[in-house]
Order: sequence, then structure tokens, then C-alpha cells
Amino acid sequence: MKASEIRELTNAELNEKLTNLKAELFNLRFQHAINQLENPMRIQAVKKDIARIKTVMRQMELKNVQ
Repeated sequence: MKASEIRELTNAELNEKLTNLKAELFNLRFQHAINQLENPMRIQAVKKDIARIKTVMRQMELKNVQ
């Protein structure tokens, strides 16, 4: 997911997306622990998506304060 796509989402959508990605990351880590993960690079991609969403949420928060 690109940052430009994330910026178009509302706060509610961002929170929902963040919750879904955290759940997916948990499942991926669990699958990795029991050696059933097909694509280990997906963990890294999900972590980056979580970071992007948190960054955009923080930018929006700072923009609203000013």
C-alpha cells in the first residue's frame, strides 16, 4: 500500500486498516513460528504498511493541532 493511498483514507478507515494489519502480522508471526509461512517477506511488508499508516495518522494529528 502506498503512502498516497493511505493519505486518502479517513481516520476511521485508518484505524480499521491498522487493526487488520496488526492481526495479520500476528497470524504471520504464528505461521512463521510453526514453519508454515510460504512468503516470509510478507512480514516485512506488513510491518512497513503499519509504519506508513502510523506516520500518516501522526501527520494528520499534527496538522489538526496547528
